[in-house]
Amino acid sequence: MTLFLIRHAKAGSRSDWDDDDRLRPLSNKGRVQADQLAVVLAAVAPSRLVSSPYLRCVQTLEPLGRLCDLEVVADERLAEDGPFEAVLELLADLPDQAVLCSHGDLIPETIDALVRRGCHVVGRPDWRKATVWRLERGATGEITTAEVTPPPS
Repeated sequence: MTLFLIRHAKAGSRSDWDDDDRLRPLSNKGRVQADQLAVVLAAVAPSRLVSSPYLRCVQTLEPLGRLCDLEVVADERLAEDGPFEAVLELLADLPDQAVLCSHGDLIPETIDALVRRGCHVVGRPDWRKATVWRLERGATGEITTAEVTPPPS
């Protein structure tokens, strides 16, 4: 019983972006990372794709959606600067094999909250862009183990 939580792939520079940050897209490297993530994650047969509404998060999951014929559903609970409690609720409600995409502020807070609730983190945490957290659920739905995979090169 597994969920996957991805930090969005590399985006264009925040300081070079003059428009609404929600519209900041992936960089060329980020698009390559998203394509690489899609190939790896397609093998787990995702059940659902849920993303922060920020464009860079949606774009991170779009290649996976094309490979698996799944729509990327935006969910405000995964947005930047959001409360981790909302992410915990979302994690509890999703089916196994769901893939989520969020941000570098919210993912560490969520993992820390899971640890406070008894989750064991395998290995060293990695907060870089395009990392994938594999979250294992126990029989009663609680997340028992979290392990991160480094970003594609």
